[in-house]
Amino acid sequence: MTSAAGARQAVVALGDRATRLVGYVGGVSILAGQTFYQGLFPPYPLRLILQQMDHIGVRSAAICAVAAVFTGLVLALQTTYGLARFGAKAYVGIVVSLSMVRELGPVLTALLVGGRVGSGITAELGSMKVTEQIDAMRALGASPIKKLVVPRVLTAMMVLPLLTLVADVLGILGGMVMSQWEFNVDYHFYINTVLQNLKPADLLSGLGKTVFFGFIIGIVGCYEGLETTGGTEGLGRATTATVVTSAILVLISDFFLTKFFWWLEGW
Repeated sequence: MTSAAGARQAVVALGDRATRLVGYVGGVSILAGQTFYQGLFPPYPLRLILQQMDHIGVRSAAICAVAAVFTGLVLALQTTYGLARFGAKAYVGIVVSLSMVRELGPVLTALLVGGRVGSGITAELGSMKVTEQIDAMRALGASPIKKLVVPRVLTAMMVLPLLTLVADVLGILGGMVMSQWEFNVDYHFYINTVLQNLKPADLLSGLGKTVFFGFIIGIVGCYEGLETTGGTEGLGRATTATVVTSAILVLISDFFLTKFFWWLEGW
């Protein structure tokens, strides 16, 4: 009887989790559809978009730049040690540039921006939800989706590719500095190998993924903020859930987007 009761409880708990997961996916999907619909029709919140560009883009540039430089340094250091075993350390620029442009630059930038911006969006909208400002907005006839969600999601989709491009350049330059300083790889040769082997498709593949990453970060942050309940404790849980969920979704979607862009290049 005890084992049967334990098995029954496990099945019930698994069912509850599956139900919550389906409800979460459905809620995010509905919010995404409403955001897309509201974003198509005027009036367009240009002033709010410019404000969010400063908050999401400009204020995230420093942390993304620092992370990109040291990622390039470490990547060049580790790569050159491996290539030196085969006498090919002069070609470290190819590995660093392709790794940064296609994978590390987009994913690292998305994770950093998701942690900083996604939690900030959730905290902001969650505070408005807890203090009933969103209900007051609805009572006045204004759309919270139009005023609050559309500017943040759209700005995240526009700004993330720009931050990724900066991260790519700084990461490649960081690898060049490390290659020259530690392994005496001539920087002229380093730059030439990068320019000769880096194709536009590589750059577009990485930047294309960041548009989807920006959408994921923005929509998850807004959904968690709008669904916040339970006062300050609920706001803390929602903020944590945003960081964890956006990071997991970025990593999962990165795999499928990589396969998709490889398919496009070979088509």
